[in-house]
Amino acid sequence: MDSMQPPLPESLDIPQRKVDALLQHYGLSHTHPVNEVIHFVAIPAIMISLNGLLFAVHPALVLLLIAVSLVYYSRLSWPFTLCMLLLSSVMLALVDAMDAAGVLVQASVGVFVVAWIFQFIGHHLEGKKPSFFEDLQYLLVGPLFVLSKAFERLGVRW
Repeated sequence: MDSMQPPLPESLDIPQRKVDALLQHYGLSHTHPVNEVIHFVAIPAIMISLNGLLFAVHPALVLLLIAVSLVYYSRLSWPFTLCMLLLSSVMLALVDAMDAAGVLVQASVGVFVVAWIFQFIGHHLEGKKPSFFEDLQYLLVGPLFVLSKAFERLGVRW
């Protein structure tokens, strides 16, 4: 009878996957509701603008960034990796459309600067420094944090 079994004590050390530990640590400096909303908008904006800036320098650079990030994500979680592959494809299509319209560099620079300003405003409200100040890998964890919240709402386990 499962209902008769007592719950596990809180003190048990249950091994945690690296992705869960990274997201938990990242989440500690992203608890203020306004900071979370800012990050949910600014992180994708920064990703698109960074892809645009790299594409403007040379398209191979953005492909290299995507490849390296997908290797990193594949070591953490396949559901996140597949989703990031899909999102990267969409971002590349948007970057290509901005390039064809002749607004790639201007739009990318503007979005990049404004999104980072809002990120720092969010952290000021939070009262905590950005996680990537401790460890640069959190620049790659930020997009997973946004995805993890979307996955949670959809009931998808990563």
